[in-house]
Amino acid sequence: MKLLFSKKIPIGTTLFITLISVISTYFTMDFLIRSNLMEIDSSYSLSGSKAKTGSGIFSCSYNLKRLNGYSLIKPLMFVDNDCEAEDLNTVKENINKLIEGYKLAGDLISASVYLKDYSKNEWIGINENEKFNPGSLLKVPELITFLKMDELHPGFLEKKLQYNHPFPTDKKPQFLSKSIELGHTYTIKDLLTYMIAYSDNNATQLLNANIDVDAFKKVFTDLGLEAPDWKSNDYPISAKEYSLFMRVLYNATYLSDHDSEFAAELLAKSDFKNGLIKDLPSYLKMVHKFGEAGNGSEIELHESAIIYLDKRPYLLTVMTKGKDSKKLPQVLSQISDIVYQSM
Repeated sequence: MKLLFSKKIPIGTTLFITLISVISTYFTMDFLIRSNLMEIDSSYSLSGSKAKTGSGIFSCSYNLKRLNGYSLIKPLMFVDNDCEAEDLNTVKENINKLIEGYKLAGDLISASVYLKDYSKNEWIGINENEKFNPGSLLKVPELITFLKMDELHPGFLEKKLQYNHPFPTDKKPQFLSKSIELGHTYTIKDLLTYMIAYSDNNATQLLNANIDVDAFKKVFTDLGLEAPDWKSNDYPISAKEYSLFMRVLYNATYLSDHDSEFAAELLAKSDFKNGLIKDLPSYLKMVHKFGEAGNGSEIELHESAIIYLDKRPYLLTVMTKGKDSKKLPQVLSQISDIVYQSM
């Protein structure tokens, strides 16, 4: 009985089928590699580049940031392509129009925006590399520092500190909330809650007296940023750079999963409602931190938030500088609304 398909195939046909199979396998593997890279979050590169291939197709290179300090391993922290997302161009145009409108009205001096769409690992930036004074935004890397200290010395967060005397300050914050009380004793964990949820400067000052300054600086250098001067009241940073602190928490690539989740839980308790989350649905999960800086002639207001939109979470960092403290929250909320509506 003859076997099915036993007829001989011409040698030319065989070679053609083999060639097609090899080409197909190559492009399939290339697609899988790129897809896997896209699933690993990040946007570490501070400059974009787009290269044209021999076939005329534009492709973006990837930048990888690994954590140093180990002898045999190099933990991966960020992976991202250099190019901005073309399908977010409309969002970028609408935000630019809003910013230019506020500038023309004299209500805004400058603004910077960094947006990262986690569902596609895409990003856009608007003036994203301009430096601002972050103000209370620096409380997030301080939070990360204390959690890292607790990882190295378990139980450290339960250490009790007494608030014995008020701290001298020349800051005049516009947005005040709850504060620790003189004569009371608090655990470091309690103080972290006051520092993040209520942006309490008194709790922050008490924590500052007990922080490992070298560990604080290391948080910055580990993320590829310059080490801050602990004695300085200013640390110029861009929206894109600052977003790295929020991203390592979302990715859990610097702290343990447990501590990253705890940090996010504290940020979710932030009671600042005048900025990015003002006009968003209250049922949305959000973690965010605001910061204010400047002087009488120039005021700065910034906020960074992760919005957990169903199936499309995203990170938005906005930094603003102007002369009217009532206008800057409007800029934040309206930019946030533009992004939300587009997503």
